[in-house]
Parts: sequence; structure tokens; C-alpha cells
Amino acid sequence: MGLAAGAAHAQMVIEPGSDDRINWQSLEDFKASHGGMEGQEITILGPWLGPDQELFTSILPYFQEATGITVNYSGSDSFEQQIVIDSEAGSPPDIAIYPQPGLAADLARKGHLKPLSEETASWLAANYAAGESWVKFSTYAGPDGAENLYVFPYKADVKSLVWYVPENLEDAGYEVPETYEDLKAVTEQIAADGETPWCIGLGSGGATGWPATDWVEDLMLRTNSPEDYDAWTTNALPFNDPKVVAAIEEFGWFAKNPDFVAGGVGSVSSTDFRDSPKGLFESPPSCYFHRQASFIPSFFPDGVEIGLDADFFYFPAKADGALGQPVLGGGTLFGVHSDNPAAMAFIEFLQVPAAHEIWMTQSGFLTPHTGVNTEAYGTETNRKMGDILLNATTFRFDGSDLMPAAIGAGAFWTGMVDFVGGAEAQAVADQIQSTWDTLK
Repeated sequence: MGLAAGAAHAQMVIEPGSDDRINWQSLEDFKASHGGMEGQEITILGPWLGPDQELFTSILPYFQEATGITVNYSGSDSFEQQIVIDSEAGSPPDIAIYPQPGLAADLARKGHLKPLSEETASWLAANYAAGESWVKFSTYAGPDGAENLYVFPYKADVKSLVWYVPENLEDAGYEVPETYEDLKAVTEQIAADGETPWCIGLGSGGATGWPATDWVEDLMLRTNSPEDYDAWTTNALPFNDPKVVAAIEEFGWFAKNPDFVAGGVGSVSSTDFRDSPKGLFESPPSCYFHRQASFIPSFFPDGVEIGLDADFFYFPAKADGALGQPVLGGGTLFGVHSDNPAAMAFIEFLQVPAAHEIWMTQSGFLTPHTGVNTEAYGTETNRKMGDILLNATTFRFDGSDLMPAAIGAGAFWTGMVDFVGGAEAQAVADQIQSTWDTLK
């Protein structure tokens, strides 16, 4: 079958049947059950512009060919404001693409989102790695207080990564750590050898401090149960609970030891997060490890080839395996705002392996879908990140993005700067909790 991209869509990159990494039969099966919808249209509003928009719209002609439904996508750099305005005005798109759960949950509570089916929730639980995790942060209370699945997660991001230069580790005789205990042991060994194990930078202009929140979130998942993590993000577990204080102190074990961080403790808050990984590439290296999400190679020196000049490993879990393999990350969530049956057909399209694999062959896409062919990833880097997602026993969304903005994008950030600057973890946690108390 041939495809022609619509005017609003990116040019097709793969002719159906031409790439055997893609499960074309899954598209044929979808077509068999969703054909005959010619002439119908849906509108989609999302935050993707530029290259991201081109990548997303590259999958749309396959949906259109299978169903006859025309898709009109609009990207907005003020999506969060626009979707609220449109929803409250009674003129929302058929589908909106949410970068974070909080806004979707708020609109679901106000009755602006349509609940998805129980079958969709069951499908997610069965077909996504750590599927119950994905169902959990896609399930919200509606206007009547009843909880339903309101969004479908599609396209994930991984934050539980530690970056390094393979040549540096090999030359110094250090091994990539496989457990959290190994990570701490090699940190101590590097320092004992007179070298500096970590580069950490919290600087980010008005958002200074946010990289430390990711550290604490990863450590919460490695020292506490997923249920504790969830309770923490809603303040059912107070921010100054001993479990949270211990996770903050665990971050301090790395960031507040002058022998462990490049430039000493004083440089942690003053170093911009975009500059902090550069020490990996100095000769001799200023550090051996840098913990940051999958986007950070954008700030590596020009010419650095991932997999050769730099690589990453999963931020490891504890050796006893009691908490499994938790992964911290994010994702985009597709919510339906109208009763248009064509919109629900698109949600079902997002369950098709080919709808993931077509984007996988390009760039900027990771998926927890266990039914996809991981050989479809266009790079070894994405394949390795995809494997981390597939091996996750628990997946949790970035905690600060789940908290009220006054906490997750305010008191938490500044509290971490105060902590690295010398404040005690308990005092910092007490202050953040006092801010949360004012919101109740």
C-alpha cells in the first residue's frame, strides 16, 4: 500500500513493508478493525514544535491510511495555557498531548477530559513494562470523585542515567557499577586514589536547584517503596518525614563531600547544569561520573559520539533487589476532550506496535511497550535507554512535576540549594513542609 503525507504532515520516511524491523501486520490488523471512517477528522493540540512536530506528524499518515480519518495537529509553545483557555471556553481539541500529569489531572477533575475505557487500562497494565506504574499516573479523579484512566502515555523519557567516558574508566581500572552499593564503593575508591568521582551542577538561572530534585527522586525510589514515593508527591507522606530526610542526606553523601565533587562543594550550586558534564571530557578528567537525564548529550562538547566517546549506565538499585529496578522519568500523555469516536480510534492506534516502531527508527522516541521490536531503534543509545525502560519493575514520573508548583518548582529547588550550601537536611525538609502547609 502506498501513502501520501497530508499538507500538515511531515513527509513519509518509510514506505510500508520496506523496513522489516517494523510490525506492518499490526497496522493491517488495526486497519481491519478501524476501516470505513473516511471523511472524519480529529484535531490534536500539543507542545511539540519544530523537529518534534515533524517526528510526531510522521506517524499520522499511517493512521489516516488505515482509517480514512484526517488528523490536524497544532503545536503551541504556550500549550499549558492554551488547553485551559480552550477547555473552559468549550472549544477544546479532540485530543491534547500533556507533557505532565498534573494539568491533565486538574482538567479531568473539572470534567474537561473524557475517561478512557477499562479495556485501555487493562491493555496498559499488560503491555507496558511496569504497566501498573503507567496506569497509576494516568488515572485521576473525575468531577464525581470516581477514578478513571484519563490519558494514554505514549513516548517516554528516562532520567535514571549516569554518564561517563569509557576510556577514562578503562584507563583508571574502574568498573561500571551494577548495584547502588557498587556505585558508592567506586565513588570512594576514586576519591581514595586522589581523583574526583562526580561532576554535579545545580545552576539553571531562576530554576537553580532542579537537578538536585532529580537526584533526591531517584534516591527516594532506591531507599523507599513506590507507595512511599507516591505518598511523598502528594504530601500524604510529609516532606519532613524521616524517609524523605534520609533520601536528602543520601544526596548529600555525594554532593556535600568536597572529595567527591569537582570544584568542591561550593561549586555545586554555582555550576550551570549545562556546563557540569564538561569535566568528563577534560584531560585529565575533572570527574568520572555525571547523573543526568537522557537530554544531556545536547550539552556535551562538539564531536562527542555517544557509545564511543561517552556512554551511560542505569543509576543502579540496591543489591538486595527488594525494591526491584525503579526508573525515574517522564512521558507525554494523550487525553481525549470530545465525544468524537475518531479520537478514541487514535488512542487505539497508539497501542499498535508499528505506531511506536515508525518513530523509533528516527530519533527522540523511547517506549515501554513490551510488544515492539527494539531493533527498530535508530541508534544504539536509544536502544539501551529503551532496554532500561523495559527492564523497569517500577516507573515513576518526576516527583517535582507532580507536586504543586510552589513546592516542585519553588521550595524544593531553593531548599536543595540551601542544603548543599550547608543547611541540615531536617531543617530544609521542615521549611519545605511549612511551605506545603500554607497551600492546604
